[in-house]
Formats: sequence, C-alpha cells, structure tokens
Amino acid sequence: MSPAAPVTLGRVSIRGHTHLAVLLDGSALPLSHMIPGIGDDMISLISNWEDLAPRIHTLAAEAKDPEPIRLSDLRRPIDRPGKILAIGLNYADHVAETGMPMPDRQLWFCKFPTAANDPYADVQIPRAGHQVDYEVELVAVIGKAGRHISPDEASQHVFGYCIGNDVSVRDWQLSSPQWVLGKSFDGHAPFGPFITLANPSLDPHDLTIRAWVNGQLRQHSNTRHLVFSLWEQIAHVSKAVTLEPGDLIFTGTPGGVGVALQPPTFLKAGDRVRCEIEGLGHIENAFQPEGSEHGS
Repeated sequence: MSPAAPVTLGRVSIRGHTHLAVLLDGSALPLSHMIPGIGDDMISLISNWEDLAPRIHTLAAEAKDPEPIRLSDLRRPIDRPGKILAIGLNYADHVAETGMPMPDRQLWFCKFPTAANDPYADVQIPRAGHQVDYEVELVAVIGKAGRHISPDEASQHVFGYCIGNDVSVRDWQLSSPQWVLGKSFDGHAPFGPFITLANPSLDPHDLTIRAWVNGQLRQHSNTRHLVFSLWEQIAHVSKAVTLEPGDLIFTGTPGGVGVALQPPTFLKAGDRVRCEIEGLGHIENAFQPEGSEHGS
C-alpha cells in the first residue's frame, strides 16, 4: 500500500476469531498481531486514534504478510454502534418521487443498534412485515465527541465513511408518524465493508452512489445532491445529542426506492441488493425469510 493511499479499517474473521484490521485488496493486516491488547473493539480504536494512528499508518504503508480474506469474512466495522442516526428526504429526486414538498428542516429518525448487520450477510424479510425496501446511503462515522458543533467544525468530528443500506419495512414505517420501528427491524442496517478514513482527497459531497437489485440498477445519483450537507446534519443533530466516537450518521438516500416504483416493488426471498459508493467499495446482501436456514 502506498503511504498516500487512503487507509481502510475494518473487522474481519480469520480462523474463527474477529480482528481489527487494515484492509487491503483481497487481504487484511490484523492489528492484533502487531499491537498487543488492541482487541476487536472498533469504538475503542476510534477513541484512542490519536495515540494509535502513527503506528497504524506505518503498518498500512509497509503491509507485510497480509492474510488473504474473502468478502464473506468481513464483519460490520463497528459491532454495536452506540447510535445509528438517519436523516429522511435528503435527496431532491427522492423527495420528488414521494410526492412530498421539499423539506425546509431536517427530518431525523434512529435505527436501533440491533439493526446493525454485516456488509455481506443475509438480511431478514420479517414475519411481521412484508413491504421490505432498500435505501443506499453514505454513512459517516463519528470520530470525535462533541455537542453544539458548528458546520465549519463538523468535518473535524468525522473519522471516516462507509456504505449503508437503510432497509425499511414500509408497512410498519408508514403506519405511524414515528418511523423508528419500521426502520429498526433486527439486521436492517448492513454497513461497511470497511471504514475509509477521512482524508483531503475524499469529498463526501461529490461521490457517485448507486444500488442494484438482482443486477438491475435502481438508484444512481451523487452526494452533491444532498438537500442538507453532512456538515449541516452534524451541526443540527448535535444541538440535541452528544455525538460520540463510533456513532453512525446515515445521510439520506437518492430516488429509485421500491416503494416509489410503479407499481411499488418490494424485496422478496432470494433478492440481492448491492450498494456501491465511489471510492468506498460495495456491500451486497441477500434477503431471506425470517427463520429460514440462511436468514435466521
């Protein structure tokens, strides 16, 4: 790995054990082999990043004897995020397809930590809901705690970026003015495949974002079309809550979701959803009925 290349961090299963790792093309450099006692807690690594960064950047640049891995070995970068915060109606084309007016204020909801899922794991189609939908999103990972953060300071609080799928059970979401249950079914927030560290060459407001269902392109946009920028999002939500290391911000989805198709088209057993963001890789999940062999 070139010293100038972006560093990507993740969690990977190697011979039955989960490790924090620097992720390379098709391989991983387990940090537990290099930094005794580091464990597999990404939130702890983020919290202690200032002390650990020089060593990890050196290891990433030298990258000696990495472990070959498969995509299925990758785990969600943060096992149990403290908060998963998400903004709705934040791309103009998505607002238009819903038939709703352009928002003049930010619309926030949460996904419970139990919604977190691995980037290539199966996702359940629940017994209790049938209108399961996909939403590709840029996910920001908070690195520095803060409250009442100004837009000008917001970038200093971002550790890095992932891809997320804000899986939504529309019959639950739209049956109530509160979206949290319809957005928080177990495993309905796959994200990853790793954290690409924030760096000057990565502009979160100029990234191509796409999603496919069974190979058919459904969503295709660019993060420049966010209604409220990531910096505005961080400033607004931090007025209410303290953002902490390892918190996730799902920044909104572009147009092309299943509920807005004519006729509305929801995910069924065996469907595969691939989410991709420029420079951040991709995640891909198969959807299986709750309680099935692969979806339990």
